[in-house]
Amino acid sequence: MPAMINTPEMRFQVDESRKFAVVGEVMARLQTEGADVDETDGARVTTPDGWWLLRASNTQDVLVARAESYTRDGLVRLMGMIDAQLAASGIKRGEAAGH
Repeated sequence: MPAMINTPEMRFQVDESRKFAVVGEVMARLQTEGADVDETDGARVTTPDGWWLLRASNTQDVLVARAESYTRDGLVRLMGMIDAQLAASGIKRGEAAGH
Protein backbone atom coordinates (compact mmCIF):
# COMPACT_ATOMS: atom_id res chain seq x y z
CA MET A 1 0.00 0.00 0.00
CA PRO A 2 1.40 3.41 -0.93
CA ALA A 3 1.82 5.94 1.86
CA MET A 4 -1.01 8.47 1.91
CA ILE A 5 -1.30 11.93 3.42
CA ASN A 6 -4.69 12.72 4.95
CA THR A 7 -6.62 15.36 6.77
CA PRO A 8 -8.17 14.80 10.14
CA GLU A 9 -11.95 14.61 10.12
CA MET A 10 -13.11 18.18 9.54
CA ARG A 11 -16.46 19.05 11.09
CA PHE A 12 -18.17 22.36 10.57
CA GLN A 13 -21.53 23.67 11.60
CA VAL A 14 -24.30 24.07 9.04
CA ASP A 15 -27.92 24.86 9.74
CA GLU A 16 -29.86 21.62 10.27
CA SER A 17 -32.26 22.56 7.47
CA ARG A 18 -29.38 22.88 4.97
CA LYS A 19 -26.96 20.07 5.76
CA PHE A 20 -28.51 17.32 3.61
CA ALA A 21 -29.46 19.83 0.91
CA VAL A 22 -25.85 21.00 0.61
CA VAL A 23 -24.61 17.43 0.11
CA GLY A 24 -27.34 16.91 -2.50
CA GLU A 25 -26.31 20.09 -4.32
CA VAL A 26 -22.67 18.99 -4.31
CA MET A 27 -23.58 15.54 -5.65
CA ALA A 28 -25.70 17.05 -8.43
CA ARG A 29 -22.84 19.34 -9.51
CA LEU A 30 -20.34 16.48 -9.39
CA GLN A 31 -22.59 14.29 -11.55
CA THR A 32 -22.95 17.12 -14.07
CA GLU A 33 -19.14 17.46 -14.13
CA GLY A 34 -18.73 13.72 -14.73
CA ALA A 35 -16.74 13.18 -11.52
CA ASP A 36 -16.07 9.69 -10.15
CA VAL A 37 -18.48 9.78 -7.19
CA ASP A 38 -19.57 7.08 -4.75
CA GLU A 39 -22.83 8.23 -3.14
CA THR A 40 -23.04 5.52 -0.44
CA ASP A 41 -22.64 7.93 2.51
CA GLY A 42 -22.49 11.45 1.12
CA ALA A 43 -20.19 12.29 -1.76
CA ARG A 44 -16.89 10.38 -1.98
CA VAL A 45 -14.95 11.65 -4.97
CA THR A 46 -11.99 9.77 -6.45
CA THR A 47 -9.41 11.70 -8.49
CA PRO A 48 -5.87 10.99 -9.70
CA ASP A 49 -4.65 12.83 -6.55
CA GLY A 50 -6.60 10.57 -4.14
CA TRP A 51 -10.10 11.05 -2.72
CA TRP A 52 -12.28 13.39 -0.71
CA LEU A 53 -15.52 12.92 1.16
CA LEU A 54 -18.31 15.27 2.17
CA ARG A 55 -21.25 14.01 4.19
CA ALA A 56 -23.93 15.31 6.53
CA SER A 57 -23.93 14.09 10.11
CA ASN A 58 -27.04 12.14 11.03
CA THR A 59 -26.87 13.25 14.66
CA GLN A 60 -25.54 16.82 14.63
CA ASP A 61 -25.95 20.00 12.60
CA VAL A 62 -22.56 19.57 10.93
CA LEU A 63 -21.00 18.59 7.64
CA VAL A 64 -18.02 16.25 7.79
CA ALA A 65 -15.18 16.32 5.27
CA ARG A 66 -11.98 14.31 4.82
CA ALA A 67 -9.37 14.02 2.10
CA GLU A 68 -6.50 11.65 1.41
CA SER A 69 -3.79 12.03 -1.24
CA TYR A 70 -0.51 10.58 -2.40
CA THR A 71 1.24 13.98 -2.15
CA ARG A 72 0.95 17.24 -0.19
CA ASP A 73 0.26 19.14 -3.43
CA GLY A 74 -2.48 16.62 -4.26
CA LEU A 75 -4.03 17.15 -0.82
CA VAL A 76 -4.07 20.90 -1.43
CA ARG A 77 -5.88 20.32 -4.75
CA LEU A 78 -8.41 18.01 -3.08
CA MET A 79 -9.09 20.58 -0.35
CA GLY A 80 -9.55 23.17 -3.09
CA MET A 81 -12.23 20.95 -4.63
CA ILE A 82 -14.04 20.68 -1.29
CA ASP A 83 -13.84 24.44 -0.76
CA ALA A 84 -15.10 25.16 -4.30
CA GLN A 85 -18.08 22.84 -3.88
CA LEU A 86 -18.97 24.33 -0.51
CA ALA A 87 -18.62 27.87 -1.86
CA ALA A 88 -20.98 27.01 -4.73
CA SER A 89 -23.56 26.19 -2.03
CA GLY A 90 -22.86 29.39 -0.09
CA ILE A 91 -20.71 27.81 2.63
CA LYS A 92 -17.15 28.51 3.65
CA ARG A 93 -15.32 25.67 5.39
CA GLY A 94 -14.49 26.47 8.99
CA GLU A 95 -17.16 29.10 9.46
CA ALA A 96 -20.62 28.60 10.88
CA ALA A 97 -23.12 28.62 8.06
CA GLY A 98 -26.36 29.43 9.80
CA HIS A 99 -27.99 31.33 6.86
